[in-house]
Amino acid sequence: MDVLVFLIPVSLFLGGLGLAAFFWALGSRQFDDPEGDSRRILTDDYDDAPKR
Repeated sequence: MDVLVFLIPVSLFLGGLGLAAFFWALGSRQFDDPEGDSRRILTDDYDDAPKR
């Protein structure tokens, strides 16, 4: 049970670090292409055939 004294703060710190990284990614506008994939799939620019 003594190990929980160390594991709980470490897990809270790592969770906060992950949350901070997520908010940093939102703030740096890395998720700003909501229309790109929906339009890219409809074009014939990409060929699925293997390259020779």
